[in-house]
Amino acid sequence: MIRDTSAQDRAMSRPVVAPARRYWKYALAAGIAVALGAWILPGMLRTLGSGGSVSAERLRFADVKRGNLTRDISAQGRVVAAVSPTLYSPSGGIVTLAVQAGDKVAKDQVLAEVVSPELNNRLMQEQATLQSAELAAERAGIDNRKQQLATQKAVDQAEIDRQTAAREVERTQKAFQLGALPQLDVMRAKDALQKAEVTLAHAKKDSALERESLDFELKTVRLTRDRQRLLVTDLQRQVDELKLRSPVAGQVGQLLVQQKANVAANAGILTVVDLSAMEVEVPVPETFARELAIGMPAQIQNAGQQLTGELSAVSPEVVNGQVIARVRFSGEQPAGLRQNQRLTTRILIDERPNVLMVERGPFVDSGAGRVAYVVGKDGMAERRTIELGATSLNAVELVSGVKEGDRLIISSLDEFKGAERIALAR
Repeated sequence: MIRDTSAQDRAMSRPVVAPARRYWKYALAAGIAVALGAWILPGMLRTLGSGGSVSAERLRFADVKRGNLTRDISAQGRVVAAVSPTLYSPSGGIVTLAVQAGDKVAKDQVLAEVVSPELNNRLMQEQATLQSAELAAERAGIDNRKQQLATQKAVDQAEIDRQTAAREVERTQKAFQLGALPQLDVMRAKDALQKAEVTLAHAKKDSALERESLDFELKTVRLTRDRQRLLVTDLQRQVDELKLRSPVAGQVGQLLVQQKANVAANAGILTVVDLSAMEVEVPVPETFARELAIGMPAQIQNAGQQLTGELSAVSPEVVNGQVIARVRFSGEQPAGLRQNQRLTTRILIDERPNVLMVERGPFVDSGAGRVAYVVGKDGMAERRTIELGATSLNAVELVSGVKEGDRLIISSLDEFKGAERIALAR
């Protein structure tokens, strides 16, 4: 026979467990199950009743409050000179610089000189032509007086001839009355008087016409002389402008050419910065361009000091999504400002008192300003339709859809995908 393991087996007695101890274990397990259900079930119910679940740690929240909303623009501006003229060469030539970059200059101080041999030579030629024109005008004046004397002499001679003829008529009439001369001689004397009177009349007319002609010729010569004077004056002005003078008192900003360089006409030579009138050039986003207006107040931060200013100019051109605005100091300009120095500038657009507002966040752009999610006490975020008013860099005005004390999600709403309710997981 094949042996089995019955010889190795040993019978064991079954322990007796008390009924109370067995029930206590069952009660403990049931209690733990109930507690876990009470803790997990509400979250499961919220999740099942919502459009999704999002971790609250990934979101930003802000409370709706009432206060004064200040619309402003804050940007890093740079200091520029309100008056910064550039001096140009009026003519081609060799430039001689009298200053260096950074030198302080006074108004009308000579900063550079352009030597133009062609312009100087032309000036001397025109000056010589002017002298010839002046001599011609003087000669014409002398000839005019001579001609007038000659015509006047002819008039005087005709006047004497008339007087002689008149006396002859008187003498012949007396002799005819005494019977010394025939009547024919009297008639001849009268004819001679009449001829002398005609000659005198023509002499006076010729003298008047000759005087007008001489005056016209003299005026023509003098106009030629005056024209030459104007030409010389203009050339002299051009030669004087070859000495470039500072239009303002300030500082030499930049030299655009080298010493003794050959420059063309209208070429830039150097720039002058008026340090007494500085402004801050501020880049402003294109979205705020329509709301900017000349005279808006501004605040400028300079080395921990807050200065006041006002908007003085706005560029009409948009470059890279920005417009350039200029802010002028309202009070006394601070000392020590330098060209292109960076200053934090804040332009105050508008201030609205006692409005509902919330901290600005990505929800404004992702929700197109029409949607927000309000967080309830049950840990659910409910989608609401809102209307936004004025916006600033830090806050937005809420016109409708929420009330004071509501808690909003201000982070991006893209991940909610338009769900009506969102469960916020801890």
